[in-house]
Amino acid sequence: MNDAAERKLTLSHLWVAFIAFILACFMGEYQVLERSGFIPALDSPTVYFASVSTHGVLMGFVLTTFFIMGFGYYTASTSLKVPVWNPKLAWSGFWISLLGTVMAAIPLLTGKASVLYTFYLPIQAHVAFYFGATLLIVGSWVWCAIMLVMFKQWKQANPNQPVPLAMFATTANALLWLWTSVGVALEVLFQAIPLALGWIDTVDAGLARTLFAWTLHPIVYFWLIPAYTAFYVFVPKQAGGFLFSDEIARAAFIVLAVFALPIGFHHLYMDPEQAKGWKILHGIGTFVVSIPTLVTGFTVIASLEIAGRLRGGKGLFGWIGSLPWSNSMVLAVILSLLMLILGGFGGVVNASYAMNAMIHNTAWVPGHFHLIFAGTTVIMYFAIAYYIWPLLVKKPLFSNSMALIQLWTWFIGMSILTTPWHVLGLLGQPRRISSVVYNTLLTLAWKPYELAMIFGGLILLGSACLFIYNLAKTQLNPATEEFSQQIEYAEPIHPVSALPEYLNDFKLWNRVIAVLMAVSFGVPILQFFFMETFGSPAWGY
Repeated sequence: MNDAAERKLTLSHLWVAFIAFILACFMGEYQVLERSGFIPALDSPTVYFASVSTHGVLMGFVLTTFFIMGFGYYTASTSLKVPVWNPKLAWSGFWISLLGTVMAAIPLLTGKASVLYTFYLPIQAHVAFYFGATLLIVGSWVWCAIMLVMFKQWKQANPNQPVPLAMFATTANALLWLWTSVGVALEVLFQAIPLALGWIDTVDAGLARTLFAWTLHPIVYFWLIPAYTAFYVFVPKQAGGFLFSDEIARAAFIVLAVFALPIGFHHLYMDPEQAKGWKILHGIGTFVVSIPTLVTGFTVIASLEIAGRLRGGKGLFGWIGSLPWSNSMVLAVILSLLMLILGGFGGVVNASYAMNAMIHNTAWVPGHFHLIFAGTTVIMYFAIAYYIWPLLVKKPLFSNSMALIQLWTWFIGMSILTTPWHVLGLLGQPRRISSVVYNTLLTLAWKPYELAMIFGGLILLGSACLFIYNLAKTQLNPATEEFSQQIEYAEPIHPVSALPEYLNDFKLWNRVIAVLMAVSFGVPILQFFFMETFGSPAWGY
């Protein structure tokens, strides 16, 4: 991406993402302080849940959506070697999403949208929150459309040529997001907004939860695919080697896009509105989607081994020490994979009906969630930023040493934060509580773990500040010499000259997704229109 206007487009998206991120980090530390009773003077459930909701929306929707859009524009332009299609439309999507973010932030910060980020009716937020969230999603649909157009145009201009892997992954993510965002969009447009405006008096909470289940788990893979993209297209080159297999990487992205969608009911295992057969179907699909994660782990580790051996590593494990641990991308992927292994184990527990019953709605759930998202995924967002920021601002990174310290402290802080969360879940602490106002032997046993979480949160907050400082100094420092570094994408160890169409396009897989979604969500949603159900009155702000 050589054009200054296109670099500005990417930087604008990334700065919004990271400003949301640092604000959310301060809120997160406040939350562990209050829940532990460490700051009783501020003991206010109203403030606490306003903070939790804002933290969740900033992290889960604003950071991710803006980062993925900015990174998507960058990978599309640089991998295809063409300008971003219709930049005016791209900027329109940016401003629509930013307007939606500001609109949603006002009721969030004033305590009128304390619904976490799950949109679970009949808990009701101010209508401005729903309009803002809708605009954020609409802006992201603009990005999806641009990615799909660029993908199609490149294929038409380069018939029978393999689409660059970075663009293939980005398009898979755009397709996934278009499908998965439909669920929450239907809930908001036809239930949440009419309820908030007073057009209806009651709402079918079962239907709302089913529609949000359409979005709730696939959105995790929307967040995760940029990290996987970096695993495949940046890490092997930065490590000094080659990608183990281009074809396996494409298959992993296809399986993610196809099977991440029809699996939302494992979040409804304890809910009565869906029959056990549908839950079993979705449960099986949840285990299927673990396959591309295992494949990704194997492929990335194999790619790292190739690099380590090319760098002189000997013996069974000697290649590990030969890797360039001082490279922020290589360090980040190693730490990310460690958290993915532990977080993935927790995910298997969540997807298993009997074990899910044990940890359902306990502190285990946010512990798992933070390890996968804030750990595995966000640490790769850091690594991507450290790599492409100098390319965007045409200046060297301010401090590589600071970047390495920041990655290590993020890993250590996340480990200290999430381990007590998992233990507290096994000890029976419920999630979504602002404080513990009763004293029993059980709840007193929670105290040491709460205190440990404060320490982990402080390390994470310091790490987040280091990250923002490093990026800001990189951009604001005066340029001392001409910066000529260019982006480098990994090459497969066995070059790919031709691919079958099912590994180079999404037409077939889009049809497969349509069939799977019709099977897994068709009857479960339609039943609400043919069965007598009881509306729930709204409650909230």
